[in-house]
Amino acid sequence: MLAALLPAAAQALTLKQVSQALVKATPGNPADFSHADLVGLDLSDLDFKGARLVGADLLGANLSRANLAGADLSGAKLDRATITSTNFAGADLSDASLFDIAAYSTTEFPKPSEAPNFAGADLSGTNIQARLTGANMRGADLSNARLGLRRGQLKSPIWHDLSGCDLSGAKLRNTDLHGVHLQFTKLVGADLTGANLTVADLSHADLTGADLTSADLTGADLEGAILRDAKGLAEAKGMGDAKNRDKAVY
Repeated sequence: MLAALLPAAAQALTLKQVSQALVKATPGNPADFSHADLVGLDLSDLDFKGARLVGADLLGANLSRANLAGADLSGAKLDRATITSTNFAGADLSDASLFDIAAYSTTEFPKPSEAPNFAGADLSGTNIQARLTGANMRGADLSNARLGLRRGQLKSPIWHDLSGCDLSGAKLRNTDLHGVHLQFTKLVGADLTGANLTVADLSHADLTGADLTSADLTGADLEGAILRDAKGLAEAKGMGDAKNRDKAVY
């Protein structure tokens, strides 16, 4: 019945059509926008909790303050979307694209209240280039995600900033974090097995109890980084070439 309200996947939806579908949705019959064209829509403040947006095209959409908790956005395209104060808690964003997304109203001093919430979200295999300063990513799965610098790309906090994020207990197995800003980031108990942390800025990051087995720390800045009870340091690569390793807290 809900599907009948929606045009064919190839046809662009209007805000009115999206709103109607959400109003009619129930926990047992969630709104389904799979592979829908939602390009450029102002979807701010809408409740997509539990909705299906598999493979949806949200290029340039405004998702500010929207509730996407538990939504299925696997394979979705969120490039250049605005996600100020957006709730993605427990959402499935596996293999999604989040290129050049905007989370804050200013590029100079991000407001903590505007940080999106990715707690417990599945971000495995995602392609992310964004400034997510201070975001809640506790327990999120970023395994095999790509957040690092591309070949020839200049290091910029606008696209590669996870400083001050809470990644406690997060899965970052084989995650590309090459050159990413991770200053003062909480990585307590995080699984960084095989992660690429080359030239990443880990200054003052808290890696207490984190697993760094086979992680590559070549050129990473460890000034003030807390490595108490960290696992796999003996198996980590590039420790001898890490910057300020003597200033880390062991």
